[in-house]
Amino acid sequence: MRILLVEDDKNLSETLSFQLNQAGFAVDACENGEDALYYIEENIHDLILLDRLLPFIDGVSLLKKIRSSGNETPVILLTALGELDDKITGLDAGADDYLVKPFAFEELLARIRSICRRPRNWQEADDLSFGDITYHPFTNHLKGPKGACTLSKKEGALLNVFLQNPSQTLPRATLLSKVWGLYADVEDGNLDNYMHFIRRRLKSVSVCVSIKTVRGIGYHLEDSSHV
Repeated sequence: MRILLVEDDKNLSETLSFQLNQAGFAVDACENGEDALYYIEENIHDLILLDRLLPFIDGVSLLKKIRSSGNETPVILLTALGELDDKITGLDAGADDYLVKPFAFEELLARIRSICRRPRNWQEADDLSFGDITYHPFTNHLKGPKGACTLSKKEGALLNVFLQNPSQTLPRATLLSKVWGLYADVEDGNLDNYMHFIRRRLKSVSVCVSIKTVRGIGYHLEDSSHV
């Protein structure tokens, strides 16, 4: 799961980024509304943690802008503004949840898990299935008719993208952005290496599911029982 953290308090941003990474999430962080808007328009994140009081574009205005564009990425507002009217304003602007600072990190994790349980296309909390395989994102556990195995974080992140977009051809750039981030210093060869690893994993547990190369474009997940 890739999270966008929009927080102008540098110390808090660094602390939350570290804690979220330790909890198994991939995190991109920025400190103002303009940078956040650029990230959001790339549409590579599964969840946005959004401060209300931001430079350039405040959190509520930013939220209204992305909702009006049709972007439905879940948003949790993180803010020191805890009055009832503040909460109503944030939720009416399109927030999925509202967490008042200061908060315990364990409560933030609980709220993330709660949002994950909601019926959305991007959902990662429950098992994801395709063909004859089942994958649980939170444990990186992959099961198939030939057995089961545990994936590394990068392998799991890549497979998760495929399982959320079954049978779609995914461009290389999309996979690199969603798994490594927009500005990550990563070579194309790294993606090829991890595709090799995932293919070996799938072969070890599955009879029907494999990843096919679409030359010049990218890859897609295929269920050979329906080909």
